[in-house]
Parts: sequence; C-alpha cells; structure tokens
Amino acid sequence: MQQQNMQQQAIMQQPPKIITTKDQLYLTDMLSWNLLAMKKAHFYASQCQNQEIKNQLDHVGQMHNQHYQKILTHLQNQQQQPSMGSQLQ
Repeated sequence: MQQQNMQQQAIMQQPPKIITTKDQLYLTDMLSWNLLAMKKAHFYASQCQNQEIKNQLDHVGQMHNQHYQKILTHLQNQQQQPSMGSQLQ
C-alpha cells in the first residue's frame, strides 16, 4: 500500500514532449483569456480620466500581454522540437 502511494505521487521532472488535444485546447483558451483581458484593460484605460487608475489598467494590460507572449513562446519552442511520431519513423 505504501509503495503504491509512492508511485502515484511521483513528481515529473520535465514536461512531456507531446501536447495532447486537451492540452492544446486549454492553451488556446489561455491565449484567448489573456488576449481578451489585455484588450479590455486597454479599452478601459483609454476611457478613464483618472491618471492613477489609467496607469494601473495599462499595467494590467501589459501583464496579460506578457502572459500571452510567454505562452506563444512555449508553443513555438514545442513546435520546433521533433515530434515523437517523426522519431519513430
């Protein structure tokens, strides 16, 4: 029983080299959420007359843009690595 718990709690040292369809859908959702949040923050900042609030909204928009770019970078790095299918052929 104790050995079985140890096997179930193994920590993955590196992410898998394959992105499943479910992973891809989740990443697409994350990109969409960050893009929408970035656009909303930009819109509300452009409508705001209080400079302090406008600065905070701009900061929020920049943060979501950084998250969006980071996700894209990870996806591009994943595409540049050879897939498991091409290694088996």
